Amino acid sequence: MLVRLLYVSRSVNPESNEATESILSSAREHNHQNGITGVLCYGGGIYLQAIEGGRNQVNALYSVIVKDPRHTDVVMLDYEEISERRFGGWTMGQVRLDKLNPSIVLKYSETADLDPYSVSGVVSFALLEELMATASIIGRA
Repeated sequence: MLVRLLYVSRSVNPESNEATESILSSAREHNHQNGITGVLCYGGGIYLQAIEGGRNQVNALYSVIVKDPRHTDVVMLDYEEISERRFGGWTMGQVRLDKLNPSIVLKYSETADLDPYSVSGVVSFALLEELMATASIIGRA
């Protein structure tokens, strides 16, 4: 059974790109081996991530994510059974929010700064869908 999990967290070192690059690198390696796909949006010290795959694999990965010292304030925004993957093209696609047109984020938020803590999981997922539709997601399979 396929599931999708959406969560938000804060970087413990938002000024450094090393943690984000480390997260992306380890995610791509782990996810490929475990049939997990998804996307990571980051900017302003915030991570917004969607992960998809088998229920057991996604649940196990989320347990690791919650304990990961590279970020804090991990909050699950949405978890659902799905009939098909939405981010199947990426072992971990990425979006740098500082490279986006601010109007895309503003469409789903009170301000042009991403704050998934203040919106629903449905709204956060809608933002991810828009980013995919506008070819804002980069990365490799």
